[in-house]
Amino acid sequence: MSSCNEVSDSPVSSGPVTSSVDDLILDAARTCILDFGLRRTTLAEIARRAGVSRPTVYRRWPDTRAVVADLLTREIATVVPQMGGDDPVRTRLVRGVVEVAAGVREHPLFAKILRSDPDLLMTYIVERIGTSQRAIVALLSQTVAAGQQDGSIRAGEPAHLAAMVLLIAQSAVQSAGMIADVLPADPLTTELALAVDAYLAPR
Repeated sequence: MSSCNEVSDSPVSSGPVTSSVDDLILDAARTCILDFGLRRTTLAEIARRAGVSRPTVYRRWPDTRAVVADLLTREIATVVPQMGGDDPVRTRLVRGVVEVAAGVREHPLFAKILRSDPDLLMTYIVERIGTSQRAIVALLSQTVAAGQQDGSIRAGEPAHLAAMVLLIAQSAVQSAGMIADVLPADPLTTELALAVDAYLAPR
C-alpha cells in the first residue's frame, strides 16, 4: 500500500490554471486525508492527486495545515442549512445549529480527523478561532440579532450569544464519541436542541 508520503514521479498536467484549480487541490487534499490521515498527507501528494505542479499549490498555501484549514471551512459550508421559514427565528436557529452539529459529527472528513489527528482541531479549541468558526459566529450573530427583533431571543450582545452557541455546539460535536455510551446520537441531538433553546430564550 502506498502512502501520501510516497510521491509518484509521473508528470503532472501542464494545462492552464483555471479558477477551479483551488477546488481541485482541496478535493485532492480531502481524498488524501480520508485515505491516509492528516499526518501522512503532504503538499507534494496533494499536487499529484490534483494533477497540478507543486508550485501551483505552494502559491496558494504555505503548508498542509493551511490547505486543511481552507478545506474544513469549505466542508462546513456544505452542512450549513438555510434557516428560512415562518417559524420564530429562535426555533429556526436551534434547528440549524442541531443540523450543523449532526452534519459535522457524521461528516467523513471530520470523523477521520477526530479519530486519527485530533491535535489539528485542538488548535481551534484552546488556542485561536479559525476562519470557519469566525464565519459561523458572524452568521449566528446576524440570526441572533434578527431573533432579538422578533422577540424570540433574549437581549444581549449578538456576537457574545453567537460565540456561546458555537462553544455549546462545538463541545457536543467534539465530545460525542466520549459520551456515546451514556448519551447516544439521537438523545444527544435532543439535549443539544434543549440546551441551545433554553440559552437563547427570553428571560
